[in-house]
Amino acid sequence: MPKKSTRRQRRATPPPEVNTSPDGAPPPAHDANQFAENLAKAGEICGKIMHSMLLHHSISPAMGHTDPLSLAESLLHVARQVSLNPVQIAEAQMGLVNDHMNLMKVMGEKLLGQQVAPYVTESPRDRRFKDAAWQESAMFDYIKQGYLINARWLQETVNQVKGLNRHDAHKLNFFTRQFIDAMSPSNFAFTNPEVMRATLESNGENIVRGLTKLLEDIEAGGGKLRIRMTDEKAFEFGKNIANMPGKVVFQNDLMQLIQYKATTKTVHDVPLLITPAWINKYYILDLKPENSLIRWLVEKGHTVFVISWVNPDEPLGRKRFDDYLLEGPLVALDVVESITGCKQTSLVGYCLGGTLTAITLAYLRSKGHEARVASATYLTTLIDFTDAGDLAVFIDDTQLESLEERMSEQGYLDAIDMATTFNMLRSNDLIWSFVVNNYLLGKDPFPFDLLYWNSDSTRMPATMHAFYLRNMYQQNLLVKPNGIELADTPINITKITTPTYVLATKEDHIAPWVSTYAATQIYDGNICFTLADSGHIAGVINPPVKQKYCYWENPTLPPRPADWLAGATRHEGSWWGHWAAWLARHATRKIPAPALGNKKFKPLEDAPGSYARVRR
Repeated sequence: MPKKSTRRQRRATPPPEVNTSPDGAPPPAHDANQFAENLAKAGEICGKIMHSMLLHHSISPAMGHTDPLSLAESLLHVARQVSLNPVQIAEAQMGLVNDHMNLMKVMGEKLLGQQVAPYVTESPRDRRFKDAAWQESAMFDYIKQGYLINARWLQETVNQVKGLNRHDAHKLNFFTRQFIDAMSPSNFAFTNPEVMRATLESNGENIVRGLTKLLEDIEAGGGKLRIRMTDEKAFEFGKNIANMPGKVVFQNDLMQLIQYKATTKTVHDVPLLITPAWINKYYILDLKPENSLIRWLVEKGHTVFVISWVNPDEPLGRKRFDDYLLEGPLVALDVVESITGCKQTSLVGYCLGGTLTAITLAYLRSKGHEARVASATYLTTLIDFTDAGDLAVFIDDTQLESLEERMSEQGYLDAIDMATTFNMLRSNDLIWSFVVNNYLLGKDPFPFDLLYWNSDSTRMPATMHAFYLRNMYQQNLLVKPNGIELADTPINITKITTPTYVLATKEDHIAPWVSTYAATQIYDGNICFTLADSGHIAGVINPPVKQKYCYWENPTLPPRPADWLAGATRHEGSWWGHWAAWLARHATRKIPAPALGNKKFKPLEDAPGSYARVRR
């Protein structure tokens, strides 16, 4: 009988399955040598980054200012409160431990293959954890939920601290949120599944690309990080952005006045003069043709003039708020009247430009000339600065003194510093998302006209900016009758009787809508208040063709904004049509469209003009 073979019979096995990318192509092969080479390149670039930062910061005027955010005193107060309330902190710590134990229980069940609901979930609007691995991978799901637990605990603990005044409590809360946002696991390469995947698939090339972009952005900012938010090469002035036809018909040291070419044979007899903020450029109102508010107004038969503010340098650093009044809307009104022949103009002010518009009306009234203005529109404008939102955390004596000292050395507040302050108000969207995309994933930012504009911030003259922050943000003197004086004239906005349209936006992080609503209780004339959905920019730049967002209206104006909203009617779509109907009521007839400029004010150059072209 033959012996059984002790050798096992080999079975035919199929070839290994090849993972492919969504487009069907196989993923790149992992190459240890290439990975090592890219890590060496990354180390070399890191050295250049450190050298660049040390080189620039060694001569930076910002160095030497201790504790510019004046957080030390607030943090010491928190420490004292914690030491005085050991039971409270012990309870908070036990709650944190309990949350983490419950999370471990849930994650254990998930590892055993059970279908379990997350112990804690992020907001549906939180885009940091949109990658599928944050939900599908037990490890990354655990990291994410652990972070959310810690973030909630820290925020609640800080909010329970007693004894702080309102400003210090607001400041502590704000910077706690900044810390929480910065520590998100999505911001670190080894705890972000998308970054880890990209690093393995590209053999580390994403890290090399990202560090290269970081070095370029630091050098572009003169040693300060200037994060690229969009592909700036994708936009060309006068071509695919700010391309509404028009002419510069007047200019002085502070502004160019642009008149736009009519597209209708007849126009409303009352022209519009738009005064934008001088924190950014005017062309937020004239981005791409499909979302240009200026183009839409012209097509509706309005003669539109827009102030394009200069990007001031050191010689203009001593320009005062008075100068912005005298050399801005006041002189512009004279030019508009000369060109159109109309004795009245309707004013439109956006943000800080709206604050200046109210001051302009108060000034005209004091001179007996308020009748020169047919109507006034305020877009997301603060008049009462009692509750100025998160920007108020930067306003106290310590921080203002530090800022004024820094501005005095160069005559202005640098555009990068200004942009960073505003970006911190929405740090996840305007800082950390780009850190991940640009520097960790090594990707180019998406071409987006609004973010191109957002990156085009301007400098602020030292004298003007100090007056604005001290008298309005800190002391709130504008709402007090004759609380401030400009151009040797007491300013009393409570006496304004001009028909007024006030637009606020529901999610505004710069001019909170409940604060902008306060204007309805201040002005003395007929007022229409409208609340648009979304934020400071998207809520305003919302063309009807997009059928996006909504707005609320309520003809009654009770003292409390919550009561106004409770009685308001919601309408789908853009607020532009509602405003257009209101504007039409303050223009009596149609006239032939005026020419661009006249003999006295001859066109100087094509819109958008040379002032708007100066970047930083």
